Amino acid sequence: MRAQSNTARSKSVHRPVTVPANDPAMLLARARNAAFAEASKGNLGGGLGVLYDALQGEPMSHDLLSDMAALLLAAGRLEHAAAYAERALQAHSLHGPSLYTLAFALSGQGQVDRAIGVLSELQSGAGRDSLQAEAPELVPVAMVELKRLRSLPR
Repeated sequence: MRAQSNTARSKSVHRPVTVPANDPAMLLARARNAAFAEASKGNLGGGLGVLYDALQGEPMSHDLLSDMAALLLAAGRLEHAAAYAERALQAHSLHGPSLYTLAFALSGQGQVDRAIGVLSELQSGAGRDSLQAEAPELVPVAMVELKRLRSLPR
């Protein structure tokens, strides 16, 4: 009787799912987390380096490209931020965080009309849905910037 009880218990034990150490999605997540951890410690260059290294293995990852763009925007490297955001958008055309980064990089460079066009993509539709899903706190920031840019004399 005891043997049956032990057998029944061992079958009901939850065993964690193991993910291979070289799983591409896991490697991507680790690289992204490490990059933002470095940036949060004030080591923006270290974060950019982590993303750059990861991009060598996954050059068309819109997530890595978008993260690189975001860190470059934070560093004030507007031209580079815009270039990486545009590359991310080539891979995923209505990726909300990439649209957001591109718009702010363009705005910072004084390219008001282009920034308005990009921010308009975030007003509704797939671009807004994407930004809402990944970074909902940025939606109102984007709308405030769109309103501000539209009020500028041209």
